[in-house]
Amino acid sequence: MTEIRGDPIPGQISGQVPPTHNLAELTVSELSSAIKRRLESDFERVRVRGEISGFKRAASGHLYMQLKDEAAAIKTVCWKGVAGKLGIAPEDGLEVIATGRVTSYAERSEYQLVVERMELAGIGALLKMLEDRKRKLAAEGLFDVARKKPLPLLPNVIGIVTSPTGAVIRDILHRLADRFPRHVLLWPVLVQGEGSAQQVANAIHGFNALPEGGKVPRPDLLIVARGGGSLEDLMAFNEEVVVRAAAASRIPLISAVGHETDTTLIDFASDMRAPTPTAAAEMAVPVRADLIAEISQLAHRMARASSRQIAEHRLQIEGLGRGLPDPVRLIQEKTQQLDQCSERWAVAQSGYFQRRRDALAALSARLRTPRDQIAAMQSALGYAVSHMATAVKAAVERSGRRMDAATSGLRPKLLEDLLHRKELALANLGALLDSYSYEHVLKRGFALVRDAADAPLTSAAALSSGMNVALQFHDGRVGATVDGPGEPAARKPASKSAKPTQGSLL
Repeated sequence: MTEIRGDPIPGQISGQVPPTHNLAELTVSELSSAIKRRLESDFERVRVRGEISGFKRAASGHLYMQLKDEAAAIKTVCWKGVAGKLGIAPEDGLEVIATGRVTSYAERSEYQLVVERMELAGIGALLKMLEDRKRKLAAEGLFDVARKKPLPLLPNVIGIVTSPTGAVIRDILHRLADRFPRHVLLWPVLVQGEGSAQQVANAIHGFNALPEGGKVPRPDLLIVARGGGSLEDLMAFNEEVVVRAAAASRIPLISAVGHETDTTLIDFASDMRAPTPTAAAEMAVPVRADLIAEISQLAHRMARASSRQIAEHRLQIEGLGRGLPDPVRLIQEKTQQLDQCSERWAVAQSGYFQRRRDALAALSARLRTPRDQIAAMQSALGYAVSHMATAVKAAVERSGRRMDAATSGLRPKLLEDLLHRKELALANLGALLDSYSYEHVLKRGFALVRDAADAPLTSAAALSSGMNVALQFHDGRVGATVDGPGEPAARKPASKSAKPTQGSLL
């Protein structure tokens, strides 16, 4: 017989122990409810240490796992509302201390631990988890030196991610004011506890999302800072979400978390690690007085260097100038050369044009005037007439001899007729030959009109009123003046009884 202490079971009188054969009957639900009440009353708040096994995150957001040690295991559940507030990310093999209450799951007759809080079990487990996370992120290349961005020498705007109430922000602002005052934007966040890691990551993303030239100036440099503390206090800066946000930042980022001996994973992903927040401010800006002194020193050095370089160049130019001839003498020599070239050009030009004139005169001499051409044609025509007369005479003699020989046996009447025809043909040829001479044309009553330059005029359009002309007849020339246009004189018809003395030329 089993005795259950605590609240009386329904149907049973408190304080009485029924006989064995008189036990009340319980339903399964009644028994499960009684066990649930007993577990929840006796184990209302417990802290259980164990290793996480079989971790699973359901689609609803609830977390399911087992906590085990060398001899036993207990099923564990963490509801969605609590899962988002856990300080650590549960995973298999992680040794933790879970705080919660024990309850039962009646449908399966199982008891389980409902987690309300979870923390790592001891420094060793925490360091192991951080080492595993560091290796994982390093394998992804988030800690590579090639990803590091150089810090600006003198940022105009500095963005600071830290708590607005701590001493860190005052130390940073005081140090910036001492060295080189800059415009500072503060993004207030929690630096410890639940939700702090997500706030830090959101602040980094928020600063990077600010547009350039917007109403809120975009920082040229970011500082993520927190004061010193235990390893558990600095866990927010070891979270994966913060490390990834720092590695993805397009703005150069300085991590200043904890003291000089404290190391967090954000230090490996940032572009520069500062041992303290005050050191971060010193890295962010130079000392204004030192910068002014350095600029002044550089200005003096530059002035001295410029003066020295100018002096050296002046000496070089003077040395080169000494090797050059006198410019005045060079100009005089070039002027003399120009005069000589001008004279040579004038002589060459005169000779060239003289040769051209001589050639033109030679060509002009070869040209004949119309008078010379007519005289040459007359001479050629006379020669042709003389040659033709001689040829005709010789031909006539030869023909006469042949005719005499051919007609020696002919009748006289036929011979006379043939001779008469030959004489007529010969007379016609002679008249035609005479007609070739323009002087014979003038004998027929024609006249040749010439202008003052003795050039023949062949049309009435070439004449003008008052123009002096010369009329050439067959027996001489007379001068005349053109009065004006007039009607041609009527041609007198030839007498029908007149017998032409020569053949017609038309």
